[in-house]
Amino acid sequence: MSYKPNHHKLRRTRVSQEEYRLLQKLRERSPAQNPPKRPPTLGDRIADKVAATMGSWRFIILQSGVLTLWIILNVVAAVSHWDPYPFILLNLALSFQAAYAAPIIMMSQNRQADIDREEAKHDFEVNLKAELEIELLHDKMNLLREFEVVEICELLQQQAERLQRIEDHLNHSLTASARDELQGQPE
Repeated sequence: MSYKPNHHKLRRTRVSQEEYRLLQKLRERSPAQNPPKRPPTLGDRIADKVAATMGSWRFIILQSGVLTLWIILNVVAAVSHWDPYPFILLNLALSFQAAYAAPIIMMSQNRQADIDREEAKHDFEVNLKAELEIELLHDKMNLLREFEVVEICELLQQQAERLQRIEDHLNHSLTASARDELQGQPE
């Protein structure tokens, strides 16, 4: 029994040279650590605060109360009519609010999209590094297993040869003793 491993498989790994170079770059950058984030500018902080405020129930309830009060005061005329029906001044104020709120909220959303994009890139690099490291470990394990199989087969071959020598020696000894017995018996 003789085992002949495929030596060409011993040299082949599943991680290509390009993937290995990429893995080296990723190891140098340590993508598993959180990347440094640029501090938000004053404009970023204002945009985030405005978006957080205008996107809250508190703001919606407060604004609804102010609008209701505005309409009631102008309809009842408890105070002089500063904005009679159809509430042109109220429409102008809400238009100004919408004109400024929309771009500010968009700035905040764009900044958040940039942050999300960076985090997704970072996550991709971490996952890619982990995948390549695992693939490299698989390759190393396969190589070790292949070498162990070769070594075990060589040891089995040596054991078989030893057993064959012992068997030949026993056969030779038995044949010699049988010959001696035959020679020692009278015919």
